Amino acid sequence: MSDSNTTETPTEIVDDPIEVRKAKRIALIEQGAEPYAHNFVVDVHAEELERRHADLPDGEGTEDTVRMAGRIMAIRNQGKVAFIVLRDATGDIQLFIRIDAVGEELFAFVKDLDIGDWIGVVGTVLRTRRGQLSVAPASIELLTKSLRPLPEKFHGMTDKETRYRQRYVDLVMNPEVKEVFAKRFKIIAAIRTAAMERGFLEVETPMLHPIPGGATARPFVTHHNALDKDFYLRIAPELNLKRLLVGGFERVFEINRSFRNEGMDPQHNPEFTMLEAYQAYTDIHGMKEFTRHLIQEACLAANGTLQITYQGNEVDLSGEWQSRTMIELVSEAAGEEVSFNKTLTELKTLANRYQIILQEGWGKGKIITELYEKLVEGKLVQPTFVTEHPLETSPLAKKKAGSEDVTDRFELLICGREFANAFSELNDPVDQRERFAAQVAAKDAGDEEAMGYDEDYIRALEYGMPPAGGMGLGIDRLVMLLTDSSSIRDVLLFPHMRDEA
Repeated sequence: MSDSNTTETPTEIVDDPIEVRKAKRIALIEQGAEPYAHNFVVDVHAEELERRHADLPDGEGTEDTVRMAGRIMAIRNQGKVAFIVLRDATGDIQLFIRIDAVGEELFAFVKDLDIGDWIGVVGTVLRTRRGQLSVAPASIELLTKSLRPLPEKFHGMTDKETRYRQRYVDLVMNPEVKEVFAKRFKIIAAIRTAAMERGFLEVETPMLHPIPGGATARPFVTHHNALDKDFYLRIAPELNLKRLLVGGFERVFEINRSFRNEGMDPQHNPEFTMLEAYQAYTDIHGMKEFTRHLIQEACLAANGTLQITYQGNEVDLSGEWQSRTMIELVSEAAGEEVSFNKTLTELKTLANRYQIILQEGWGKGKIITELYEKLVEGKLVQPTFVTEHPLETSPLAKKKAGSEDVTDRFELLICGREFANAFSELNDPVDQRERFAAQVAAKDAGDEEAMGYDEDYIRALEYGMPPAGGMGLGIDRLVMLLTDSSSIRDVLLFPHMRDEA
């Protein structure tokens, strides 16, 4: 015979913090409360509050009523007193909550809040007897219910893969990360201001190109349905910016997003930010001075000094920077003359000595460039303009006067990395047509990084482009340098990642 008084055992509540928070959300809705508010008026932030009351004595209160909002980063309950650490966009502030001041209902509401919740507070400013500037709330409003707990405080968020993938949590848990990006924005603003003060106009050019050009790199391909035509994500804005010089603009620049369908490593991301600038009537000498000025202004904006440390290397960005030719540097490193005076066979023998894998069709210029990259590039710590690059590897640069082998070009090297690339721009349409043809031949031979043949750009040059200098500056790498970051992923808010396992 069954026991009529027997009842079912209540379903056990699973001790899952996400489920617990979801249950709180449902309870709020059932009580008629809104767990996701529409707005809240803020009139002060933590940083400003600290400045405003820097002289407030310990144990003193004020009648300064403030409205603040932010995320709960810590909660500590001590009987009839509770403390909350509230974080806004500028820093942290303590909330000092007493049950006798706010009443039992609001105090109970506070005790049911979770770390990660967003709240709005109205209260008065005081400094506790222990010297902590605080706000004593008269009211607290839930603005957003957090359903997922933040990482545990002491272990935090340390796995880099997770940090890059969940940057939104990384920014919450690691304040130093936010400082890196604050510096990034200062660097970009300083570069933009310095360029405009020199009379450069900021312009915008297309990101979809019918022909890949402006640099040697493998492009991303996409398809335009209305035109039934393939387009390429921009490798570089160079050719469009130089079209503007043809049209009569004298100084133009673009801080742009470009795309290269290549590998990912600590220095490369398929989507990246660069500055390109072009100035009529100047050459690489004008571009050297302009490049140095931009970087020095950016460094001062980010760090307040031109003496910095990058990954243990002391770097001095002040004053003038040295210039060396590629052939000088390679000859020094190899301990013998390395130049176009050597035969192709001699250069191949030298390359084999340094385990450089040669490819079919490489000429003297390409082999000299490979020797430079192998023997020299990684050893240049102090800022150095490496000049006179081979014609073979510089399809858009003007030949150096009196030479058929090298160009008026520089790369800026700091701490073994290239930061800027500049030319005395090629403006001879006949010469440019021949170089485009050589690039097409290289592409047909299997070089996926070779440029396409841009007939319209040749037409533009035939109308006449004034003598000019042009420069491209890698913004992401510069931010790495000026924030002492080892990986490009550390300076990109949302770096590209492989699919999550």
